[in-house]
Amino acid sequence: MEWPLLTVALSDPEDIVLARHRARQVAARLGLDAAGQTRFAASVSEIARNAIAYARGARVAFAVSRNGSPALVARVSDSGPGISDLDAVLEGRAPGRGIASARRLVDDFAIASTSAGTIVSLSRRLPEGASCLAPGEIARIADTLNLGLQPNPVQELQTQNIELVASLAELRLRQEELEQLNTELEDTNRGVVALYAELDERAEQLRQASELKSRFLSNMSHEFRTPLNSILALSRLLLDGVDGPLTPEQDRQVTYIRRSAESLTELVNDLLDLAKVEAGKLEVRPNPFTVNELFGALRGVMKPLQQNEAVELIFEEAYGLPILITDEAKVAQILRNLISNALKFTERGEVRVSARFDRETGLISLAVSDTGIGIAEQDHQLVFQEFSQVANRLQVRTKGTGLGLPLSRRLAELLGGTLALRSAPGEGSVFTLSIPVRPPAACAAPATQPERARDVLLIDDEETSRYVLRQMLSAWQVLTIREAETGAEGLRLAGAAAPDAVLLDLRLPDIDGFAVMDRLQADAVTAGIPVIVCTSSVLTGAERSRLGHARAILSKAALTRDAVQRALDAVWQDDVARAAGRIAE
Repeated sequence: MEWPLLTVALSDPEDIVLARHRARQVAARLGLDAAGQTRFAASVSEIARNAIAYARGARVAFAVSRNGSPALVARVSDSGPGISDLDAVLEGRAPGRGIASARRLVDDFAIASTSAGTIVSLSRRLPEGASCLAPGEIARIADTLNLGLQPNPVQELQTQNIELVASLAELRLRQEELEQLNTELEDTNRGVVALYAELDERAEQLRQASELKSRFLSNMSHEFRTPLNSILALSRLLLDGVDGPLTPEQDRQVTYIRRSAESLTELVNDLLDLAKVEAGKLEVRPNPFTVNELFGALRGVMKPLQQNEAVELIFEEAYGLPILITDEAKVAQILRNLISNALKFTERGEVRVSARFDRETGLISLAVSDTGIGIAEQDHQLVFQEFSQVANRLQVRTKGTGLGLPLSRRLAELLGGTLALRSAPGEGSVFTLSIPVRPPAACAAPATQPERARDVLLIDDEETSRYVLRQMLSAWQVLTIREAETGAEGLRLAGAAAPDAVLLDLRLPDIDGFAVMDRLQADAVTAGIPVIVCTSSVLTGAERSRLGHARAILSKAALTRDAVQRALDAVWQDDVARAAGRIAE
């Protein structure tokens, strides 16, 4: 619903002054502040100027709208020929630029234009107190406005100058605030970059410490095991009475010594195996074997551990399964750990070992299920952490190092597989080892084989983006990263260093990424370099077509370490496959 206030006819340029004057009067009477009055009056005068210049029979009608929030509305209408290209006018590309300017000064803007004329509606929301205006009060305001004096053009010009000076002062103040904010942001960015650098340094120190620990343990295997083996051998001699029988008390003491040495040996073996995996010194030695052969060997090894007659150890027959080609010893080690744990924490019922083959994934799943006490869901990840054990009522009589399951998961990953857990308290547990029938190339190769060095070029003018990419590329141990802040520098480095891949941003200060891509493809030296585009821009279909030579297009908004690694792995695997094809030819 709208209540009219007054109408001003527009026939000659002097009426523009009147329209502006009336717009300011109306805005002031309805409670708009000085800035609001200026913006509303300026928008009305711009539309009035266009109406007088390009049309005829124009007028501006002021009203109060109560459709939703109360608002002051100025509706400028004319009987002109209409606007032929309205979109161009609204974008400021055609005559009638005042329309585009006025649009930015009001809260709501609407325009309708036909061959019979044009109607432009300008709306400015009123302050909260205006919601109490009654129709009678609005009518009194309208009467007062209609009795108002005609404006003095000189006085109106002075008012406009005052408003312009105030606007310029406000603009200058905002510019100073913006400069101060930019300075503060630059200081903050420097602090963040320094913090990242410090964290990066600390992380590198921790990585080096962990690597040194792993190398130390893996290199000390002989030194750790030799004295333990001696203790076990000597205690065995004493218990066997080689040099004469022991007294009952001596026999008990030597038995305690041997048990402690066996426990320590188990702990040392697990620690050393973990250290070897972390240090990359544990090799995978694939050999062919069947699941039934594996189960047969395990049946004999695990039988002595089956001391509870209320628990039955069952190995299901494996029919129709393919021959496995992987490291049998490591698969057996994983299953021994799982079966041993299952026997420890099962008071009655069964421990069942089974196997199945998934043709779609090419994985064989070896499952060890039990009817034991089970594990709560919140502890599922805890059991795979080193030296972690879940408190339970059977813990008093079941000793362990807390390394069996962490080591088993690491060995599963080394074989290219996974180790998963499904369990609930009172419902038993199911540990499932899933491994490929054939070992992945990374697993089949000797661990000592050196990784091919790679060279990656980052072309991005943002320091933060380059830092993030460097962190995401840190997974590759043998990798050289070069950086360029401009397109020209990137092209120079690409031609000089011939990198294995280029990560390219599209928004560069000198040459945009599209041009960089074109020049790389046009140069015989750099045409074969794979390019992965990393951009924050939302690309159109045409822009994507221009990037047709890019091997991948990644969005910075959703950039992850996995996405970058997958893109580079795909690029380099394709290169290896093509090289192998050329050799075969």
